[in-house]
Amino acid sequence: MNKRSLWLFIPFVLFISCGKWYREKRIHDFPQILQADTLRVLTLNTSTSYFIYRDQPMGYHYDMIFDFCKQHGLVPEIIVAENTQAMIKMLQLGVGDMIAYNIPVTNALKDSVRFAGLQHISHQVLVQRALPGDTLITDVIGLIGKKVTVIGSSKYRDRLENLNNELGGGIQLEMARSDTLVAEDLIRSVSRGEIAYTVADDDLARLDQTYFRNLNVDLPVSFEQRSSWVVRKDAPVLADSLDSWFEKKTAAPGFLRIEKKYFEETKGYPDSIRASYEEILGHGVISPFDKWFRQEGKRQQIDWRLLASVAWQESSFKTEGESWAGAIGLMGLMPATAGSLGLSSDDLYDPEANIRAGAEYLRSLLNTFDLVTDPNERLRISLAAYNGGVGHVFDARALAEKYGANKNVWAGNVEKYIHLKRLEQYYTDPVCKYGYFRADETINYVANVIDRWEYYRRIVPE
Repeated sequence: MNKRSLWLFIPFVLFISCGKWYREKRIHDFPQILQADTLRVLTLNTSTSYFIYRDQPMGYHYDMIFDFCKQHGLVPEIIVAENTQAMIKMLQLGVGDMIAYNIPVTNALKDSVRFAGLQHISHQVLVQRALPGDTLITDVIGLIGKKVTVIGSSKYRDRLENLNNELGGGIQLEMARSDTLVAEDLIRSVSRGEIAYTVADDDLARLDQTYFRNLNVDLPVSFEQRSSWVVRKDAPVLADSLDSWFEKKTAAPGFLRIEKKYFEETKGYPDSIRASYEEILGHGVISPFDKWFRQEGKRQQIDWRLLASVAWQESSFKTEGESWAGAIGLMGLMPATAGSLGLSSDDLYDPEANIRAGAEYLRSLLNTFDLVTDPNERLRISLAAYNGGVGHVFDARALAEKYGANKNVWAGNVEKYIHLKRLEQYYTDPVCKYGYFRADETINYVANVIDRWEYYRRIVPE
């Protein structure tokens, strides 16, 4: 072959190779996804999209895409990205098949991706306290002369500055540090009366309203913005399948149940003890289930009054109760946890079986942390794992060890770092394996269970 023929041959080979690569890449649409049984889903690790709680994957967008996958016999493979820009780039490179997150619908993006599936109309809202005697702001003009606290270098700051210009000035902007606080911290501060106002996206504000019931989030402070899930341009069948699912699901019970789970049902526990200590039925009696608390306490070598305290915190002694996250029965057991202990879903509502499994699970956690030599510290760390999941406690202990704290002490140490897992620089730390975590509930849980247990020990004979 002469030199001229060789140069002609090389581009031809490259053209054939690139064409083959392009065809293989282009045809990875819904039929190929169905054949592989796996849908690769890009998303972010946040309280509204995807997170791990009680060792189970959860999140509004996760539950929605799980519903879609269940309908088509697919397994969702969750791929967590750093930010929205990274998600879009990973989608284009073929790392994932779709994005399950609220991506703003813009003309610029329409040229490179296809919006499909879950649609959302969002806006930013004013977060304000709504206790008796509080005067609510019902118009943005009412913000003139008021101090509004937002995270510095955030879209909320940008919007408030624009709104301030639109109103001709008068809004007092207070900037919070973005490296130590997130929007949810400011929402909590409004609930506690530490700051007067903040601004958040409406879905985040509605979610936080289920934790802090004294909030009002009804006043929009921005224009509406359409957002949607996203697929590649070369996956039209996947896009059509997502659109069809969304159109059919919007009024379906399962869809509405997920909406209610995240944006309506009460979550968490208050900072103080959830209820008064007046529920003791009589001298030496804590609940109608004391016989089984005593029985399983003896079996697992756990103070039976501690089991009663856990049960009160989980269910208020209601056998048919179910938490927003799906924890069932007296001891608040997740179905997956109960299954690992040999308990069926039906058995979860049986008080004796539920107490037996709950006591066994708590014992297994105490054994997991048996290298924590102080029994009081081991109990607190185990209770945190009972409520929030073992993974996040492992992460918090790893962070404590890395940053020079005591991984075997709860207060000010493991407790501090499990709380810091709400911040990106901590939950993305290489020593962390379980990502973002909202620890308010877990921290309150440990304190409440211990306080109530101490009360039971004072008034009820062993």
